[in-house]
Amino acid sequence: MDIAYPFQFNALGRTATSSENEHIRHLIEQVLFTIPGERVNRPTFGSNIRQIIFALNNSELVTATQFLLQGALEQWLGDEIQVEVIEATTRSSASEGDTVQVIVQYIVRRTQQRQIVQFTREV
Repeated sequence: MDIAYPFQFNALGRTATSSENEHIRHLIEQVLFTIPGERVNRPTFGSNIRQIIFALNNSELVTATQFLLQGALEQWLGDEIQVEVIEATTRSSASEGDTVQVIVQYIVRRTQQRQIVQFTREV
């Protein structure tokens, strides 16, 4: 068991935990949505997705963004996962605002299990 993200307490008032798959999902989320420079002791941690996501209006930029996201995941989580596929898309609507959706398909190195996670964030 690993510490849950975001940090929280369970019903007994102790540090909440999560399963290995949930923990890896949380790690991926942190890498994708942390802006480099946001963490004091790890200034290069993150992916810059919030800065580049609005440029996703042609296939070259989509490919470049997916490459950047894969590089960030491999840099920070390469010992934990093997990234297979990343898809990043944006949506804009008057009622919901601008959102980014990222789908990551990966293999957990320890168990060799294939996983797919999807994140949707308002930006």
